[in-house]
Amino acid sequence: MTRNGYPIQQGLYDPAHEHEACGIGMIANINGKQTHSIVQHAVTILCNLEHRGGQSADTSTGDGAGILTQIPHRFFQKQCEKENITLPKEGEYGVGMVFLPKDHETRMKSKEIFERIIAEEGQIFLGWRPVPINDSFVGKVATKTKPTIRQVFIQLVDPSKDPMNFERKLYVIRKRIEKEMASLKEFEDVYISSLSTRTIVYKGMLIPEQLDSFYIDLNHPDFKSALALVHSRFSTNTFPSWKRSHPNRYSIHNGEFNTLRGNVNWMHAREQLCESEVFSREDFEKVLPVIDADGSDSSMFDNCFEFLHLSGRSLAHTAMMMVPEPWANDQTIQKEKRDFYEYHSTLMEPWDGPAALVFTDGNQIVACLDRNGLRPARYYVTKSGMIVMGSEVGALDIFSDDIVYKERLAPGKILLVDLEKGTIVPDDEVKLQIASEQPYKEWLTNMKNLEDIPEASEQPPVHVGEQLLKQQLAFGYTREELNKIVKPLVLEGKDPVGSMGYDSPLAVLSKKPQLLYNYFKQLFAQVTNPPIDAIREKIITMVETTIGAEGNLVNPDANSCNHIRLKTPVLTNGQLEKLRQQKLDGFKTMTLSTLFEAKIEQGSLENALEVLFEKADRAVEEGTTLLILSDRGVTENLAAMPALLAVSGLHHHLIRQGTRTKVSILLESGEPREVHHFATLLGYGAEGINPYLVFDSVRELMDKGEIQVDSLDQAVDNYIHSVTDGVIKVLSKMGISTIQSYRGAQIFEAVGIHMDVINKYFTRTSSRLGG
Repeated sequence: MTRNGYPIQQGLYDPAHEHEACGIGMIANINGKQTHSIVQHAVTILCNLEHRGGQSADTSTGDGAGILTQIPHRFFQKQCEKENITLPKEGEYGVGMVFLPKDHETRMKSKEIFERIIAEEGQIFLGWRPVPINDSFVGKVATKTKPTIRQVFIQLVDPSKDPMNFERKLYVIRKRIEKEMASLKEFEDVYISSLSTRTIVYKGMLIPEQLDSFYIDLNHPDFKSALALVHSRFSTNTFPSWKRSHPNRYSIHNGEFNTLRGNVNWMHAREQLCESEVFSREDFEKVLPVIDADGSDSSMFDNCFEFLHLSGRSLAHTAMMMVPEPWANDQTIQKEKRDFYEYHSTLMEPWDGPAALVFTDGNQIVACLDRNGLRPARYYVTKSGMIVMGSEVGALDIFSDDIVYKERLAPGKILLVDLEKGTIVPDDEVKLQIASEQPYKEWLTNMKNLEDIPEASEQPPVHVGEQLLKQQLAFGYTREELNKIVKPLVLEGKDPVGSMGYDSPLAVLSKKPQLLYNYFKQLFAQVTNPPIDAIREKIITMVETTIGAEGNLVNPDANSCNHIRLKTPVLTNGQLEKLRQQKLDGFKTMTLSTLFEAKIEQGSLENALEVLFEKADRAVEEGTTLLILSDRGVTENLAAMPALLAVSGLHHHLIRQGTRTKVSILLESGEPREVHHFATLLGYGAEGINPYLVFDSVRELMDKGEIQVDSLDQAVDNYIHSVTDGVIKVLSKMGISTIQSYRGAQIFEAVGIHMDVINKYFTRTSSRLGG
């Protein structure tokens, strides 16, 4: 079993595929008044979302249900007195909702670790409270895995009395506990649902109607809150568990994040270079890694959201950064917002996929929808000062004469409820306020356009005649590819589509030589996320990307956007030469050859890759920001590494080194010619691709009269446009909208590659059939 209680990878099962589809609900008194009725209404909403959750065959075990509320101070004061725990003032103590092992001895060891780390962090342990439960209605499956549930109380010591410092200290304590227990199997059942001075989460492997029966606290009239978030989980073709129930510590989520692997990889690379004014360096080391790789897509998003928020950003700012609205093609968007989004695109790619999200820190509630609007989120505001939001209309019965107005969240939009000020802040007001907090327009003057870089003084050689034929043979070109793929890409302006099914044998079973790309199959939209119509919904797609060293994720400044804009990641020979020979401040380009001696010796390719990685490490140390991998110069004695292997291997090597965000990987290769080739290269970390041999081949086809276009430049532009549109078509099948978030997202399954190769060079790629 894995640490989260799931089976280990075996057969066709991979725990990395754990997803869920869900129902979400939110209710709050806008004026911030705490009442027990808010909790009762929230439970009603949850029960009305029961059809959006899943149940086991015993009908009494749910896939997960839960509620997040403010901490009911008066309630805990009374309950803690019974346990001889004296609580300090409201806001000066934290409450942790903890799942502990059933075994008494292990549970005692777990508590000792909690108490020791709390003391080591300079805080005061107050005591443990057994959470009263009634499990008589819980199903057999849930009962079998039910943890022992306790609440831990911690008095916070901070002379400044800053509430955010309290939250950060509790975050450090939780992360230290998680890291210490992660390596020990006996503590695999320990899980901290929440640990905060403001909010608390009650959740479990329950069906919605069991929640307030199971957690007796929720029925007490003193259990009061001004807000509540509820969630009913449907674990699609995956395993439910107590831990993976929602709410998460800050968020509830309905949908999937299709770019998850890339988001996690990039976050792992960025966190190594983060420096924060609000976390000491010592504390910062304690909270890494930011993302718990054993979590679901929702909990990983929550991990990242929590880190960015506690590092100094507001809830709305963090939401805008992680789930931006479609700004690139929308001509109506305000300039201030466009500047904000463009600036932040150099810091982080979107977490892309269909998503309806609600976040809270106990003082504010922020709700947002993905750029496509593929998840419903409707809300009512009542005369009594209440706001109710749900995955659908009718989550709570409200008399029509009590409704002030009804509304829905639009694609890419945000809703903010400020309980301290007693106001609902609309999308434009929220975003304009955040966009004006920093001089993003001024900072963006550091951004360069590829078109504005001076032309290169020298151009690369062109392959013609017999020399071209030798290169084509070396890279496995066929006449069929030139006629049925390259020609239509140039002449028809689109990726060619065949009328018959794909009947070629799997690469691993084929007796003919195969390119590495053919061992990777593109994943497509499954579960509940629909593909995107990239033609009719062009406004939400984005092909523009940027290259250059990334800045500090948590302390951004003007240097963070010292990048070069690319209108498409597919580069002409001239564009690549511009980048190779550029003399811009803050940029340094180095070219590394991916050729190696073509001896048929075991391990020669592996050794050559290690040499390449060592050279790349030295280049990064020397300040290189643009790293070009080139396979020009293939001869009978020098063979080219498979471009995909070189790109992905280096991408993952630099992630492990913690230096990936210091450099952009560009590829100069004769290998890629089909849309699938470009998609896999982008999916495994390439940021710019120059398919020089295709352009040389197009030149010869034009000389022979087989392609009739006005000029070579026009033919190359047609090819690049067609390939770029083809990549957008591919990623849209997975419900992804931007090349930026697709880059490094690894939306592929490998078929016929040994797991040793996958683990080292294509890390965290799914592979049900090894080689």
